[in-house]
Amino acid sequence: MDQIKELRDKTGVSIMQCKKALEETGGDMEKALMVLKKKSGEIAAKKSDREASEGLIVIKRNGNKALVLELNCETDFVAKNSDFVALAEALADKAVAEGVEKTQAAAPDLISPVVQKLGENIRLGRILEMSGDVIGSYIHDGKIAAVVTLTGGDEALAKDVAMQVTAMRPEYLKKEDIPANMVAKAKELFTAEVEASGKPEEIKSKILEGKVAAYFKDLTLLDQDFFKNPELTIAKLLTQKGAQIVNYNRISVK
Repeated sequence: MDQIKELRDKTGVSIMQCKKALEETGGDMEKALMVLKKKSGEIAAKKSDREASEGLIVIKRNGNKALVLELNCETDFVAKNSDFVALAEALADKAVAEGVEKTQAAAPDLISPVVQKLGENIRLGRILEMSGDVIGSYIHDGKIAAVVTLTGGDEALAKDVAMQVTAMRPEYLKKEDIPANMVAKAKELFTAEVEASGKPEEIKSKILEGKVAAYFKDLTLLDQDFFKNPELTIAKLLTQKGAQIVNYNRISVK
């Protein structure tokens, strides 16, 4: 029983699995660990084709760098499990300390024992790295995260913009980033509505331009109304603070 308890403390797997592994190896602790590791790999492989659409996002900061890591599982219940959370944190810490490639290479061995314990497919998702003079980040409910880098301003401002990105899901930073084909499609979408208005042609043109501009306003970060003060756009907020956005990224589990 002492050996079973020791093996369970080391692996986290069930008492029955530990007992069986020790019986198979004649009580040899090291061999029992090897047996459990082999079995965890086999279990993980069997579950690997199951959909893993839930999960958790963690962000690690290191000076002027931020690392965003996504770990996926099958259910929200497991995504909140302490072992799953600890695994996500450990993978993110490893990525910060050793780099993304080494973490991706080591991930299967770290993930397999947790798959064995929790009984769900778990896979390493995206890992993003960003750096900048001023960097801010925000996570909502462990499911949606954003990182923003600025020149000028401060971390509080960068965090506010990250919160904006998380909540408002901008697709573009500025108007100039909107592809011409998307503008053309938006015009097609509103043309029939404008034509039905019966207005003079010069008025129709202005109405169409207004509808297209309104459509893209909420998709363009700099044109969005600041969530803390709708009287300000993000562009005006940044101007007030003497800052500019260098880059931003938004990642969500779903």
